[in-house]
Amino acid sequence: MRLGKNLLQTSNPALRDNNAWQEGLAEGGAGVATIQGAVNKTAMLTAVALAGGMAGIALMKQPNFSQYVWPLGIGGFIATLVLYFMILRKPMRAKGMSWIYAAIQGAFLGVLTKALDSTLASMDIAAPGGLALQAFAITMSVLIAMLALYYFRILKPTKMFMNVVSVLTLGIFITYMISFAMSLFGTEMPFLHLSSAIQGGTAGWIGVGINVLILGVASLWLIIDFGMIEQQVKSGAPKQMEWFCGFILMVTLVWIYLEALKLCFRLAILLSNRD
Repeated sequence: MRLGKNLLQTSNPALRDNNAWQEGLAEGGAGVATIQGAVNKTAMLTAVALAGGMAGIALMKQPNFSQYVWPLGIGGFIATLVLYFMILRKPMRAKGMSWIYAAIQGAFLGVLTKALDSTLASMDIAAPGGLALQAFAITMSVLIAMLALYYFRILKPTKMFMNVVSVLTLGIFITYMISFAMSLFGTEMPFLHLSSAIQGGTAGWIGVGINVLILGVASLWLIIDFGMIEQQVKSGAPKQMEWFCGFILMVTLVWIYLEALKLCFRLAILLSNRD
């Protein structure tokens, strides 16, 4: 069964490996993938990520846990990176490994969320409902909005659309890598680092603008991913590939939540400074 060449044009790395899809088709077993099945698998993985997030928040409340955050964070990052590429290499692994990926990413985001909430508390700033609820609400709102825009074909994953999003994504990736390298030498990327919000003023609001731009790019990944998944479902991909589709969407949703979390943190500080 031949897959469309447009598969290689998606901005989501998990959809760019044509050999991975071909291997999945060969091992998929009985039944074919459906859109509803992919949605169900995504919902299951989201529930696992939420459970992992609550576990991460609970751990942050334990005495002396803060001293383990850095090493556990590095370990978690390495683990998710390994899982990510293992799933890409063999999509059938998504059925078992995507659960672990979702749990670890959820725990990481839970720890980060609690840490940012604690930072706000130390500054006597209250985020209504908490950062977790705010970021989750934004993530779900983005998902619903992108689904609607895709369903009514207001936004379409055309070649030009995919090329623009891919270039923007590459630019963001390079910027983040430069920022990470700078942090190793004790310096910060202007506006990009969350400390710009604490500094306030023009720098803080420029940081918000950049954050919104990155969140917008992350959101556009959903349009491209929906298109690619729909294309593969129509091509008769095997039933088990629904787990791979769920994994793909989970990767995007994690990024969206992360950017939404940072945006809520920035706004909480900047808006409190206006009181």
